[in-house]
Amino acid sequence: MIKRVDVTPAAVKVIDDLKGRFGELMFHQSGGCCDGSSPMCFEKGDFKIGSSDVKIGEVEGCEFFMSISQFEYWQHTHLTLDVTPGRGSSFSIEIPMGIRFLIRSRLYTDEEMKDLEPVQYYES
Repeated sequence: MIKRVDVTPAAVKVIDDLKGRFGELMFHQSGGCCDGSSPMCFEKGDFKIGSSDVKIGEVEGCEFFMSISQFEYWQHTHLTLDVTPGRGSSFSIEIPMGIRFLIRSRLYTDEEMKDLEPVQYYES
């Protein structure tokens, strides 16, 4: 199965650090609020997931969600979670560290499209 979301080694280090401080984490790919369309990291359960969200995968044991409407646009795109220096303006818990998560993306190949990891839809 082809994963829909991956993570860079630099982001793994940040996630591990955040897990050590906060425990279990989750990500939600913002659809335009605050920092544009940045991935936001929360303590697990601090962002309420509902019927308008879809789980697209996991990174380092952290569930990764986005809104269904945004997924409709991004469903043909492989995402890679990365970090960069700078302070974003979101509610993501890494912001006080002077870094922020970001997404790097590319379109899937035709071959990859045939074997994509399934997504999980939620009901409220």
